[in-house]
Amino acid sequence: MSTAPLRLVTRDDYGVKFASASVVPAIGSETQLKSVLGALAGVDAVGLEARCAKLATRSIKKSTKLEAIDLAISMVDLTTLEGADTPARVSSLCAKAMRPDPRDLTVPSVAAVCVYPDLVARARSALANSSVAVASVATAFPSGRASMRVKLLDVNDAVEAGAHEVDMVIDRGAFLSGRVGEVFEEIVAVKEACGEAHLKVILETGELVTYDNVRRASWLAMLAGADFVKTSTGKVSVNATPPAALVMLEAVRDFAESTGKLVGVKVAGGIRTTKDALRYLVLVNETAGSTWLSPDRFRFGASSLLNDLLMQRLKQHRGAYVRSDDFSGD
Repeated sequence: MSTAPLRLVTRDDYGVKFASASVVPAIGSETQLKSVLGALAGVDAVGLEARCAKLATRSIKKSTKLEAIDLAISMVDLTTLEGADTPARVSSLCAKAMRPDPRDLTVPSVAAVCVYPDLVARARSALANSSVAVASVATAFPSGRASMRVKLLDVNDAVEAGAHEVDMVIDRGAFLSGRVGEVFEEIVAVKEACGEAHLKVILETGELVTYDNVRRASWLAMLAGADFVKTSTGKVSVNATPPAALVMLEAVRDFAESTGKLVGVKVAGGIRTTKDALRYLVLVNETAGSTWLSPDRFRFGASSLLNDLLMQRLKQHRGAYVRSDDFSGD
């Protein structure tokens, strides 16, 4: 990292639950930042995984299951991030985002549609006058392997096209090499480039090796100004997992208690069934609390989850499953 100072974070800006300290010292250098992250309490991996397994057995009463399904629908970032994406596909996806089941107007809209920067303008036009936000991946998604200049141009393209939210991916190589100041400065720069757009910082937890790293990366992102911390790109072999999400939920809870700032969590990759989604909602409620049971604080990044939620919703009403092809494949 360069010898230039980091963005100054004063002693009054952040407090944190450390193993042996009650406040974060002023962050003006990479050495100080490493000290802050190094003071975070370690994660008990065995206890963490046991808690996830226990919470996975919790059931939701039938009387509240429909409400939980509607909540999950409202938290979906309906996503298409393929090289074969077309304007027509994005328009179709946006129509589904606004009216997930055109036959039932009581079904809520999803939270956002997530696309590549070059398709943001099409999504913004298709979603005009709706409550659905336009999200865009950026910063050389999914690898993050590009110069800072290229990454910021990527963000600028998305924001100028009308993105309400930007999903950036951190440089995992820099983080794992111990260059945390470099990662911090990159997030700060991207946050500034976002302007009014909300910033979701993708940690790619499947590549961070340890739960301690997931905790440190979460705090690093929040200290740098993230509005959300996100598990994954959905483009690697290990994406969202309940244990990684639990670590992140604990981090945002502790960050809120220490600073008063509420940061959201987004889980992405491999979440395909209603059972998966409801288990994550239990995890959210039991860890961070009901404040995070809102699309403003928790999201699912998914492409196929929505259809299963719609099928389960109809089952609650009719008492029997419908065919999967009753819903569009978008």
